[in-house]
Amino acid sequence: MQTVYHAADSRGMAHHGWLKSAHTFSFANYYNPQRMGFGVLRVINDDFVEGGEGFGTHPHRDMEIISVPLSGDLAHRDSMGNGSIIRNGDIQVMSAGTGVTHSEMNANADQAVKFLQIWILPRHNAVKPRYQQITIADQAKPNDFQQILSPNPDDDGVWIHQDAWFSLARFDKGTKKRYDVKRAGNGVYVFVIKGEAKIGDVQLNQRDGLGVWDAEGFDVEATADAEILLMDVPLDVAASTNRPLN
Repeated sequence: MQTVYHAADSRGMAHHGWLKSAHTFSFANYYNPQRMGFGVLRVINDDFVEGGEGFGTHPHRDMEIISVPLSGDLAHRDSMGNGSIIRNGDIQVMSAGTGVTHSEMNANADQAVKFLQIWILPRHNAVKPRYQQITIADQAKPNDFQQILSPNPDDDGVWIHQDAWFSLARFDKGTKKRYDVKRAGNGVYVFVIKGEAKIGDVQLNQRDGLGVWDAEGFDVEATADAEILLMDVPLDVAASTNRPLN
């Protein structure tokens, strides 16, 4: 098993008054040639948006964009006609495909919204844009891995155009479970949302990340009560992207 460790305080930081954002990988004005992503996982942004503020209408194309709210209410609008509020306990995905515009605003004037925004390179470019939002909190699995994203529309969670699986683990202190990698050639990026965890000999604290590869599976141990996001993604970008549409 091979690993790469990213401490929370090693992330690129952006402060724009209304927005505080921590970038696990190179993004916007933060550039680190050693931090260009993990396989097809291109972006993990940990965003804090002040009340009444947010990201105005802007374009995307050929990217799978996943939002995981941590607290507060996030208002989404897009050029496909979708308008919704997403909250902690929900997950949202937008396949940008041939092109889409959207906005993400804090729905409240008097409290901040915190959320993770994650970008995955798609298997195919130029797909038809799509939007999906579901509530995952009512199917939570205490002290187990809850699948919240996959490549299969008929599977648990939302789906995307990539051979990727996300699982959420809410572990009590002392819980230890084996995670099995979903697909040969995939690696797993582990992000500790809160609490503390240990993988192999690596101790992870809140907002730390660990990339794991060359392993069929590994143990995840909570050394404190913890909430952990596991992102199981293809590592070979060239083989896993820009394929012709069927």
